[in-house]
Amino acid sequence: MHLGRTTLSKFLIQQLHDVPDHGKLAGLLVDVAAAIKAISAMTARGALGASYGAAAARNASGDEQQPLDLEANETMLRHCEWGGLVAGMASEELEAPYRLADEYARGPYLLVFDPLDGSSNIDVNVSVGTIFSVLKHVGSDAPTEQDYLQKGTEQVAAGYAIYGPATMLVLTVGKGTHGFTLDREIGNFILTHSSLRIPEDTSEFAINTSNERFWEPPVARYVEECKAGKTGIRGRDFNMRWIASLVAEAHRILMRGGVFMYPKDTKDPAKAGRLRLMYEANPIGMVIEQAGGMASTGRGRILEVAPTELHQRVPVILGSKNEVARIERYHHEYDRGEDKPFISPLFNERSLYRPEARA
Repeated sequence: MHLGRTTLSKFLIQQLHDVPDHGKLAGLLVDVAAAIKAISAMTARGALGASYGAAAARNASGDEQQPLDLEANETMLRHCEWGGLVAGMASEELEAPYRLADEYARGPYLLVFDPLDGSSNIDVNVSVGTIFSVLKHVGSDAPTEQDYLQKGTEQVAAGYAIYGPATMLVLTVGKGTHGFTLDREIGNFILTHSSLRIPEDTSEFAINTSNERFWEPPVARYVEECKAGKTGIRGRDFNMRWIASLVAEAHRILMRGGVFMYPKDTKDPAKAGRLRLMYEANPIGMVIEQAGGMASTGRGRILEVAPTELHQRVPVILGSKNEVARIERYHHEYDRGEDKPFISPLFNERSLYRPEARA
């Protein structure tokens, strides 16, 4: 493929030629891309648009909704409901699955999406995005909620759009992860990042340290080792990042490596995690895995979690394979009672503060 010349449509024809119903899957992904173009135009207007500020409402997950959340949700539904490509859709902004109008033909796929991830950043003009996942629908009946509750391993396509200085669409159909940049002059997504690969090692991590007092010991152990830098057991310095936008965090990791953590904690014992399995963790997890990275709950592969409800939350740790595997190992050691407490470099062998020096 010639980077800068391959459009999304051409790419999908090449990638999906051996997939059953390839025309319908390609058509659905083109419809998703069309919705993303429209959402990109909305977000680009910022405070000049009529959708700025809070909507004084909360979605099914309990998050405060922005007007743009609602408009983006409506845009995705309108672009994808009528073409006979989906049997139904589910959105983070809706409590129950969206049922197609009777006059629309039903297709072989289910579309699951977060229309505007990171929308709390809209007012400060930080990158936001759209996340989506495509599942198969078996049968001709209207789908029930149970039909959506498929493991992430069942996804046939997944991706996200990021609305930053440029609008990019990052997509996988199970054959690697690929990035497309929106050429606004011609209105097409053009392949600019083919076969993205995440470095297996990294010296960069992202976590919200304001929650440190709520972390489980294995997470605290890992972060303290990173913070100790060259003076600690890792023997090198780490950088920390935190954007509070999953799309932006995942995109940075795809471009240069890193590890992102939104782990299980005790801040709200009723919640197993913060991020939604179906709308966020599964699609981003598939994108990361297809780029050679790893996506874990800390105790197992995200894509193998069996969903029990549409708005289920899970812990999320993803990115460079070797670092995620290390964090997962720390969780297993902790669960078996084999973990080793972190010792500050102030008390290492060469320190004046080592216990024997004070005796």
